[in-house]
Amino acid sequence: MASSTSEHRNPIVPVEFTKGANGLDKVILREVRGSSAEIYLYGGQVTSWKNEHREELLFISSKAIFKPPKAIRGGIPICFPQFAGHGSLEQHGFARNRFWSVDPDPPPFPTNPSNKAYIDLILKPSEEDLKIWPHSFVFRLRVTLGSGGDLMLTSRIRNTNTDGKPFSFTFAYHTYFSVSDISEVRVEGLETLDYLDNLQNKERFTEQGDAITFESEQVDKIYLSTPTKIAILDHERKRTIVIRKDGLPDAVVWNPWDKKAKAMADFGDDEYKHMLCVEATAIEKPITLKPGEEWKGRQELSAVPSSYCSGQLDPQIVLRGS
Repeated sequence: MASSTSEHRNPIVPVEFTKGANGLDKVILREVRGSSAEIYLYGGQVTSWKNEHREELLFISSKAIFKPPKAIRGGIPICFPQFAGHGSLEQHGFARNRFWSVDPDPPPFPTNPSNKAYIDLILKPSEEDLKIWPHSFVFRLRVTLGSGGDLMLTSRIRNTNTDGKPFSFTFAYHTYFSVSDISEVRVEGLETLDYLDNLQNKERFTEQGDAITFESEQVDKIYLSTPTKIAILDHERKRTIVIRKDGLPDAVVWNPWDKKAKAMADFGDDEYKHMLCVEATAIEKPITLKPGEEWKGRQELSAVPSSYCSGQLDPQIVLRGS
């Protein structure tokens, strides 16, 4: 009873508007059991996701530069309208280094009425954006912290061109996960799939039957036609992160390893040991929208205790589960 009384005295504020690094606007989402998420309006970027034990589940580099126009290194950058160098725009497009606004009139979402920890953001192109990518669009993003601490991102992109022209884009939730030790981590759900290796001129290969592990070198692969569920198993933390996705057929797995880490000014030399990007993406087949059409891409992240089976983590329980 004591805890409920204290909660009654100090009710959780589900949505708080505040200032973050360098005075940038930030939104904090909180859930009654203690989980939280933080979103910067710069980039529309989630920069923190903590479980009920206040443990950080996302990775942000200690050298991240929270200063426009530099993108924030870590969290969940949004790559739009271009992933990486797949086009003529700057690396990963421009959505991740634009200032988003709070959406004053968000579209209706099917939501749990008891869930109040969410924020709706909106991005429209500026005159400068239209010069480098001459297409009118409205990008709506909802970030929701579920009652169990799950983190959900839903993107809705609409073609608002008045000239009758369609446009095409590639997209990624470039999620950086915090891990105990990269050598103790494995990724399940991508076995036997074809992938494009970005380190070998996007040559196509087929993944072997085993889980993906990380031992001695940089990894940068685009897995194609992936399942809607992928699991990251962290042996040391006895934790599994489950990624569920809709509208995003591909998945990127990236770790820069030591040489690439040292070459990045906004990334610590040894931080590659404690992070892993597993990204829900649409890359191989760009999305095309005619005027008035809308695309939706969704990612849901959850963290669950790993179950052990004969001394090994058993991800199939997680992958088969709901």
